[in-house]
Amino acid sequence: MESLEADILVVGAGAAGLSVALHAAPRRVLLLAPEGPDATATSLAKGGIAAPIGRGDSVALHSADTLKAADHSASETAIATIVSAAGGAIDFLRESGLRFDGATDAPHLHLEAGHSIARILHADGDRTGAAIQRALWARARESAHVTIRRDLEAVDLITGSDGVAGALALRADGSAVAIRAAETVLATGGIGQLFAATTNPGHATGHGLAIAVAHGAAVAGLEFVQFHPTALRCDSDPLPLLTEALRGAGARLVADGRPFMAALDPRGDLAPRDVVARAVWSEQSAGRDVALDATEIFRSGAGAEFPGAHAACIAHRIDPARTPIPVTCAAHYHMGGIVIDASGHTSVPGLWAVGEVAHTGLHGANRLASNSLLEAIVVGSAAGRALAAGRRRDRPVATRSAVPAPFDARQSEWRRLREILWGAMGPVRRDPGLADALAQLQRLESMLAPAQRTLALRIALARSMIGAARARRESRGAHWRADYPNRDRRRDGADAVGIMGAH
Repeated sequence: MESLEADILVVGAGAAGLSVALHAAPRRVLLLAPEGPDATATSLAKGGIAAPIGRGDSVALHSADTLKAADHSASETAIATIVSAAGGAIDFLRESGLRFDGATDAPHLHLEAGHSIARILHADGDRTGAAIQRALWARARESAHVTIRRDLEAVDLITGSDGVAGALALRADGSAVAIRAAETVLATGGIGQLFAATTNPGHATGHGLAIAVAHGAAVAGLEFVQFHPTALRCDSDPLPLLTEALRGAGARLVADGRPFMAALDPRGDLAPRDVVARAVWSEQSAGRDVALDATEIFRSGAGAEFPGAHAACIAHRIDPARTPIPVTCAAHYHMGGIVIDASGHTSVPGLWAVGEVAHTGLHGANRLASNSLLEAIVVGSAAGRALAAGRRRDRPVATRSAVPAPFDARQSEWRRLREILWGAMGPVRRDPGLADALAQLQRLESMLAPAQRTLALRIALARSMIGAARARRESRGAHWRADYPNRDRRRDGADAVGIMGAH
């Protein structure tokens, strides 16, 4: 087996991973980016980045909105730490060549659900994530301390005498490479592809989280999955996302042509995502056709602010100026993950985590819109600085690792896993469905061959998620139990683990 060595190994090249790599100078970084620059969750993000920089806004107000959306389960320390660093994150992006829409000293600020004031910065309209990705990717390519490898995909961690000693990676032809590293950073994104309907890119399979769980890393909040209420209903995988800012600009959800959100929540179409997603799910379950009516926006010319949404519609032969856009809810963001401290350390020596794969405590049971890009930049940057300044750790003596067979997304077991999780762990959950799904996954797991370790790890993660959902006999944030519809107030604050509260 070929072997490589790295001082710092970063697995994943979205906003979080790139922020780590850029801030870790002068230490040498090996960055694994098999998805390339254009297929990360960051590059697909259609909203923007939240920051309390506008007139009348403040860290306190942004923090209050974040805590409210989290449904009494976020870490106030994490919120204060990350929101207070928002200005620095915006400066870092500008220094990296990103131009936000509007004037430099007065960028345009947009309103999204759950925010009490307009504080969402856009770049290139509703293609902010792609603009951030391009800027950071270009800077990383120009950085002498960063080596980018697009031909290697990490499939497992290598452990040693003192924690994690690197990662085992595969090339496209199935040949294995052992990467020995003093420090390994997981920036592998979310778990959306575990569900049959998702806005997440194809590599967002939860595999980074799955291998961390298998190697004993502390995790939290696995049951908290956010479903975006307005994915374009079409035959794509992933489904194109229609930014929430459309509803902020006046678009309305309709079922069989009739608006329905105002009767369900006083905030109407700008209710928090979990409320809107459950409403969409319920309307669809009742057989009604759900669509987002943005015709006035696109007829008036205001649709120029949403070029991504317009392009997605036209690509699927929908004219949003004439026809309401068919939508569905879809798995979008995982609030749970590997528990980390303020610098990205996990409970396992030598292993760090940033971005969606990590659990900082910022999001609690329900992420406030556009806080995820903020978290990725802030925590990724903090991890990079800590790696640059910290005591250099010797590479642990690594143990041998078995090489799994290359993963084939066409295999029937993978499709079945996605269907099972979508049916049981969607926006509305019930114990009988969860119990049946767990039994189905156990049967599916028992049928796997030893070489299917990659799929086995993902099934094990799905079982852990279902177990967490069954154990939480209440409804909180994005976790909604139809058989336990009320929040257990005795648990308020009990889930606030994460930054500075885990180790």
